[in-house]
Amino acid sequence: MRAVVVTEPGDAEVLTLAERPDPVPAAGEVRIRVTAAGLNGADLSQRRGYYPSPPGAPDWPGLEVSGIVDAVGDGVDAWNVGDRVCALLPGGGYAELVTVDAGLVLPVPDQVDLVEAAGLPEVAATVWSNVFELGRLAAGETLLVHGGSSGIGTMAIQLARALGAEVIATAGSEEKAAFCREVGAQAAFDYRRQDFVEAARAFTDGRGVDVVLDIVGGDYIARDLDALATGGRILSIAVRDRTPAAVDMGLLMRKRASIHGTTLRARPLAERVAIIAAVRTNVWPLLADGRVRPVIDSVFPLEDAAAAHRRMESSAHRGKILLRVG
Repeated sequence: MRAVVVTEPGDAEVLTLAERPDPVPAAGEVRIRVTAAGLNGADLSQRRGYYPSPPGAPDWPGLEVSGIVDAVGDGVDAWNVGDRVCALLPGGGYAELVTVDAGLVLPVPDQVDLVEAAGLPEVAATVWSNVFELGRLAAGETLLVHGGSSGIGTMAIQLARALGAEVIATAGSEEKAAFCREVGAQAAFDYRRQDFVEAARAFTDGRGVDVVLDIVGGDYIARDLDALATGGRILSIAVRDRTPAAVDMGLLMRKRASIHGTTLRARPLAERVAIIAAVRTNVWPLLADGRVRPVIDSVFPLEDAAAAHRRMESSAHRGKILLRVG
């Protein structure tokens, strides 16, 4: 099979199309003939040499795919050859074939395009496990989403609105802020032109927000805390600013607030399977009835993976970037 591999850590040009052996599903696994693969920030980090695949996973990027089941391992009865599916992977999605534990596979609803479905598993699992499980966002509360025009951001906006929460988003331009409002945010701001702490306080009449989904880190964490309501929760899921965060512990205690730092890829298999089961129960019905949809920026052929990475690094994208494989 063809796969996009990383020849050495570096810029996008190190991504190379190569031949790799066809994977064979082990007991409890399915094999998917890949239609499309989604890009994620972790893929860029892996390409640069900062985020290697976990033990046992392929050593090339790709954390989510969509496609057709073409083989099943022993003990698998939930999936059949020919099923339209998407899946969360520990790695290896930039390829024509993948094998994955059957518990990390989701059905693609008839209303959802199979290519676009490749942009769903990672963002749905990340948002559900953080904003709703750890962050306990409830109807009537307010969510602040940083990077609202990203794949993660657009899913967080849609899910929060569908489940009755208010949403504020930050973005890197007024055009992106307008896009966040189109997706469903009640308010969105260009963080280069407006202080998000002031904007959050104004939106909530001075009370502050209940949950913050942070993909920046660094000095954003202290500012998130400033924007937070009493009892609020901060979910830190990525670090774009590697400056150590300084937190006013007195303010954290006075607000009775909490800060959670999480990853998804490195979790034990049982935890990832439980998250996918929760996504199927809680998110997939919203996808089936159209209240949540994949938001796709662009689709590149597999052989143009370097161009897709450059698109993501430019920060010009809105929603998910995909690689068309089959």
